[in-house]
Amino acid sequence: MASCTVLGLSASPVRESKTALIVERVLEQVRHFGIKTEHIRLRELNASALLAGDIQEPGISVYARAVAEAHGIVIATPIYKASFSGLLKASLDILPQFGFSGKVVLPLANGGTVAHVLALDYGLRPVLQSMGARHIVQAHFLCEADLTFADEGLAIKPSAEAPMMAAIRNFSYSLTNADDAKWLGHPRPPADSPPSASDAACEPHWY
Repeated sequence: MASCTVLGLSASPVRESKTALIVERVLEQVRHFGIKTEHIRLRELNASALLAGDIQEPGISVYARAVAEAHGIVIATPIYKASFSGLLKASLDILPQFGFSGKVVLPLANGGTVAHVLALDYGLRPVLQSMGARHIVQAHFLCEADLTFADEGLAIKPSAEAPMMAAIRNFSYSLTNADDAKWLGHPRPPADSPPSASDAACEPHWY
């Protein structure tokens, strides 16, 4: 069985991006389960080619191939005006209609207040579902007040990081062949029994 690969997509147009650092934090945890990871910062894609839908442009082609080859997708977006970023929308629009077919997706967002939290489930989730995702795990929202830049990178308040870790654990279980992979959605997998690296072979579970 092929080993798992997880692709992180950060959708902030800002160079010094907390959103990108959130993706790095998530991928670091995912690697603990023996899963290979890659991170694409969507702001680095050719904007003209992206908006023109030019799938033949080299950078866009590499991006589309990375999505196609990944078993799991971590998507993180800032919330602007009660919705996910336009950069993310353009990056999803250029993919095939069922570009997430067979994949597990973890949606993440950060924004100014918790008033924006429903943008994940009412705005982004239907788009991901329409693209054929096999399983979209429980989304997680991080409030700006819980995030600060620190010498070691991004600092997240413990009260906000704990539920994020639970979401990562849920996502990782969904990618594995572990017996406990049946614990999808709610309730989440028991916190004291994370999937092992030996479970991380990505043979899809079809439900």
